[in-house]
Amino acid sequence: MSGLTVERLGPAETRAVAERIAGAFHDLAATRWLVPDAAKREAVLADNFEILVDHAMRHGLVHATADRSGVAVWFPQSGDPAPPPADYDERLAAACGEWTERFQHLDTLFEAHHPHDDHHHLAFLAVASQRQGRGVGTALLRHHHAALDAAGVPAYLEASSERSRDLYARHGYRVGEPFRLPDGSPFYPMWREPGSR
Repeated sequence: MSGLTVERLGPAETRAVAERIAGAFHDLAATRWLVPDAAKREAVLADNFEILVDHAMRHGLVHATADRSGVAVWFPQSGDPAPPPADYDERLAAACGEWTERFQHLDTLFEAHHPHDDHHHLAFLAVASQRQGRGVGTALLRHHHAALDAAGVPAYLEASSERSRDLYARHGYRVGEPFRLPDGSPFYPMWREPGSR
């Protein structure tokens, strides 16, 4: 699908972005482990993602298609890392309740595998279920990759499914050795050099 307009969002849309991500991620293996209760999963995820999206509004870039069917959350990483979200531990506990330790485990896992070279980190790419497979994610990737390529900046992400891994591979990302949650659910670390296709 060509011709999709991509916009940078501001803080007023933080909650809507968090809810879009939570809806798109509801049935992933990783989120089923994070919040086993399917009835509560989307609300808990949205509360957790709101912390991170709010942080990206201050220290990163949040993009969406004009119809808001797709969103992307990027964090530039160079030199000293950005400070963690304000009051993170307290906010995480309030958002995640009985599953807080699982989210803390995920944070530790991500931190242990995160590269140290300068790059932009794609924390989230999420598309509404009814629009998946129709070029929305591709439009969001191409939009930011154009800026990264012009600046000579690599990109990094953790793909949470084989489907997303394969999408990113088509956009020039190379997959590394997967790392796993305690239940075996994999994440695929992926790195893209500028100009890769």
